[in-house]
Amino acid sequence: MPKLQKALADLGLGSRREIEDWIAAGRVSVNGEPAHVGQRISLHDKVKVSGRLVQLRQSTRLPKVLIYHKPEGEIVSHDDPEGRPSVFEHLPRIKSGRWIAVGRLDYNSCGLLVLTNNGDLANRLMHPRYNLEREYAVRILGELSEEATLQLTTGIQLEDGPAKFLRLYPTGGDGANRWYEVTLSEGRNREVRRMFAAVGVTVSRLMRVRYGPIHLPPQLKRGQHRALTEVEVKSLLSILKPGGAPAMGEASAAEGEGEEITATSAPSAGRAPTRQKAAAKTGERGRKPRSSGPDSGPQLRKRAGKSAR
Repeated sequence: MPKLQKALADLGLGSRREIEDWIAAGRVSVNGEPAHVGQRISLHDKVKVSGRLVQLRQSTRLPKVLIYHKPEGEIVSHDDPEGRPSVFEHLPRIKSGRWIAVGRLDYNSCGLLVLTNNGDLANRLMHPRYNLEREYAVRILGELSEEATLQLTTGIQLEDGPAKFLRLYPTGGDGANRWYEVTLSEGRNREVRRMFAAVGVTVSRLMRVRYGPIHLPPQLKRGQHRALTEVEVKSLLSILKPGGAPAMGEASAAEGEGEEITATSAPSAGRAPTRQKAAAKTGERGRKPRSSGPDSGPQLRKRAGKSAR
């Protein structure tokens, strides 16, 4: 018997976090009684959300996963009081449920947006337990000082707690603009912009190029989307098992108990300069950055755990 919030999330009604909020707000009932978070249900129970009966079913189908190249000037929301353009206006329709965004990109940011029709998968992709990295190409005005670089890679205090970049690489630029590649293992609201602002630096452009093992393929133009294949979805699910998963490339891969899953595409030329071979003035002094393999779109490539090391 599954938990109520998981069963509703699997139907694509929302993420588990959203549904837990609905339950707490009294919007969900089971057999005519107010539901509670963690409640177990069966296919014979009558579940209503906001007064509407939900058709429970047991599905063995793979979740749908979509990648979308979000341009600036679109909001990641189903409902915007200001009436701004939404990313959901450009996505294909699905018969049941709805598209759930995995994390968000703010109105003025662009790049990779991952969406799924499965709330449980969305929850796992965003859950800190899985330690999925987010990688961004960032254009700033001016150049980072050594002191600012050190702060950003060792830890800086924001209003909602400490934050730091796992990696920070200069990738070129001309004139007053400089490009950097930064990597985080969390996705707090406007975190990248707020971190640079905390050291007195203005971000003039922000582009997400990777979410976990999924990269933004160069051939995917702004405003375009592409569905992951069944093979790619299965590869993604293999590192997001409910029992928990190690950080990418660690533990199970090192011990040869599983497979490291990587993507090999990089940001398209002309949008953001590629990473330089040397990581000058970063929190990983003396360590060479990992190479980005040849472009293969968002395809997930399996490598044997031991050989991947």
